[in-house]
Amino acid sequence: MRPPQGTTPFDIVEVRFKNGRKHFFKNLDRFSLSIGDIVATEASPGHDIGIVTLTGELVRVQMKRKKVKEEDEEVKKIYRKASQKDIDIWQMARDKEESMKVRAREIALRLQLKMKISDIEFQGDGSKATFYYTAEERVDFRQLIREFAQEFRTRIEMRQIGFRQEASRLGGIGSCGRELCCSTWLTDFRSVNTSAARYQQLSLNPQKLAGQCGKLKCCLNYELDAYLDALKDFPKQDVKLKTAKGMAICQKIDIFKGMLWYAYEGEWTNWHMLTVVKANEIIERAKSGKPVAGLEDFVTEVEVEETTNFENVVGQDSINRFDKPRSRNNKRKKSSRKAKRKSQKNAQ
Repeated sequence: MRPPQGTTPFDIVEVRFKNGRKHFFKNLDRFSLSIGDIVATEASPGHDIGIVTLTGELVRVQMKRKKVKEEDEEVKKIYRKASQKDIDIWQMARDKEESMKVRAREIALRLQLKMKISDIEFQGDGSKATFYYTAEERVDFRQLIREFAQEFRTRIEMRQIGFRQEASRLGGIGSCGRELCCSTWLTDFRSVNTSAARYQQLSLNPQKLAGQCGKLKCCLNYELDAYLDALKDFPKQDVKLKTAKGMAICQKIDIFKGMLWYAYEGEWTNWHMLTVVKANEIIERAKSGKPVAGLEDFVTEVEVEETTNFENVVGQDSINRFDKPRSRNNKRKKSSRKAKRKSQKNAQ
């Protein structure tokens, strides 16, 4: 988005670091930055190295969406475009992260701490390493930090993250066959409840509803609003239909077709299918003191879908028409073998 002529461009850019971590930085020196540039940003202490992911007016929109103000202290500044020396130091620090993670997990197991070190992120200048961990309980890691500082000879920072954040940092493939939403495009984590599965009439099976993080899948919220809008017209399932024949109880609903199935008390095997409009009409007439005679007068007939019979327009060809025909010599050989066997039996 180019600003109008005569206006100065927005002086804040969005910078991405390891595993999708993004922050906003002020471009006070008016560097000519574009998406993909590697920059050295302010950090505490020293500097960090990241990649520019957004510039211009879109950054203002993103800051408004994430409720970040321009005068906030967390919006630091950009020092310079990264030189080749900065990139080499950054790459050397990144190469040490995997081996450090293995050694850090060994130390945590030796100290018998109930925590899992999921990832390590070095600062761009290599002066500090941030250890991301998950834990269900409060962990006293003072001794752990001492051993880390003695083992790795660097400044240590411990940062606890949730299980959803851990899955977003590590990434993976979901049950749908695609990359995890949290590691690709999902930036905010809304709370997911089992009521979302109930509204969508999903079976409450923890193995199917849980994601790789062990929590309920974030995608349960994607279509929840559409289901809630559709259910506004439906009567509540615990509301009984009062008729002159007896009370009818809801057995099943179909949100997409707008249908409900009711059965009289004592006649549980005989279901009556009603539309949402008919069910609401029966409820209103019962409230007004004029109940209907029975559900049979409001039943909706099921439309039988026409089945298409596909025909072979090419011709009734044999399925083995491409097989090689058997040669007559093989038949002759088989018949001669049978004749020899018969002659041998007769001789015996």
